Amino acid sequence: MSKEKMMADQIAERIGGLTNTSKVYNCMTRVRIDLNDPSQVDVEALKAIDGVLGVVEDGNNLQIIVGPGASTKVATALNDLRGVSHTEQIQENLDPELTQSNDVSQRAASNKADFKAKQKDNGFKRFTRIIASIFVPLIPAFVGAGIIGGIASIIQNLITSGNISAENWGQILLVLKIIQSGLFAYLNIYVGINAAKVFGATEGLGGVVAGVIYLTGMAPEAPLMNIFSGQPLSPGQGGIIGVIFAVYLLSIVEKWLRKVIPNSLDIIVTPTIALLITGLITIFLIMPLAGVISTSLVGTVNKVLEVGGAVAGFILGATFLPLVMFGLHQILTPVHIEMISSTGATNLLPILAMAGAGQVGAAIALWIKARKNQQLASMIKGALPVGILGIGEPLIYAVTLPLGRPFITACLGGGVGGAVIGALGNIGATAIGPSGVALIPLIANGRWLGYVFGLLAAYAGGFVLTYLFGVPHEATLATELHGSSSNLDVNEMLNNL
Repeated sequence: MSKEKMMADQIAERIGGLTNTSKVYNCMTRVRIDLNDPSQVDVEALKAIDGVLGVVEDGNNLQIIVGPGASTKVATALNDLRGVSHTEQIQENLDPELTQSNDVSQRAASNKADFKAKQKDNGFKRFTRIIASIFVPLIPAFVGAGIIGGIASIIQNLITSGNISAENWGQILLVLKIIQSGLFAYLNIYVGINAAKVFGATEGLGGVVAGVIYLTGMAPEAPLMNIFSGQPLSPGQGGIIGVIFAVYLLSIVEKWLRKVIPNSLDIIVTPTIALLITGLITIFLIMPLAGVISTSLVGTVNKVLEVGGAVAGFILGATFLPLVMFGLHQILTPVHIEMISSTGATNLLPILAMAGAGQVGAAIALWIKARKNQQLASMIKGALPVGILGIGEPLIYAVTLPLGRPFITACLGGGVGGAVIGALGNIGATAIGPSGVALIPLIANGRWLGYVFGLLAAYAGGFVLTYLFGVPHEATLATELHGSSSNLDVNEMLNNL
């Protein structure tokens, strides 16, 4: 029997049997199980299974972290036991650090899972998970289209400055812009489909409702009017925020209709009435209101950055890591997208990216001062490369957060970098997804050098503050690589903060 099948047998035994499952599927690193009765799960016994790196309880959804590759095999084995021939996979990587096969991956995943398991669930956290579920599948598209758009901008600038000729490069520029627009021109529809999946509506209907916001077919000389202002409605007004509201409304209407419409008429009546009701409300109510919200939100953020400058940058850069730690940073994703849609770039993302850079500086300081602690040094060596590339979870959960003080000095280091970005001003990113060094190709309008200055300032700030004030005495004690180390368990970690 393979290891994955053995794990499946043990998991089934510890979750109250297969009759306690309504659905088993997987993402890149986790086996996800929808439970009928979560109280039957023995979480501690699950964690003790060989190969299980952590367990996250999320209401009726149980997430068992087993790592890339193994998640697919274990989920398939569980479904084989359930008599289900197809295992659904979602392309979501909540544990990017597990792509690195070293000790720090397991330590970070375990600490992260334990920490999140101790958090109390509430409506706001559930909302952030919904936002994450809608946008995470689109992040690769944002990155790819954003980089292509950045290359197109460089070519456009070179043509404008006369360094290259439009005759030779014009067609290349056109092709790149066409590829880029494949995402951004129809972004509402992609978001609508994902939102429908999350809210439990028909995905195709979600895409259609999102497409309504483009007001396709409306003649400019005979526009529909905003019932509040009396001004013509603009195609795309309300943007992503309007799409999410509209598809949520669609899910409510569709679920209600399916309860009252006879099965024989459902395929015809339900989608027709659902689209008609939701479409009318979207055009005449959601679009005007969401338009005000999105415009005000983008304007407020840009105004704060413009007026606040270095102070605003410091506060945002210093407070972003705690948001990441509690998983609340996903709430900012629609804000970034609205800023990109409205102005061509998000000036917020480069500042927030400084938080991860502060961690890199803090980790280097720890590495130097605690070099006798071989186990801690090993953790840092494993986490630093991905931290520099903008993947911060290994440094958070395996290095700085368990030690307490380095986490605080890392946050302050991020604030230093944020202050530099804020002081320079007008440094934005054309897409969301990466941070750290990986964000450099996405910096808009050739302002990448200012972003690099911010990174270096955050590295230096995190390093100096941690070196002087952030290294606990126990972290400097000599340990063997596999001996007891100064890395604290999760309970001690929480007490230190």
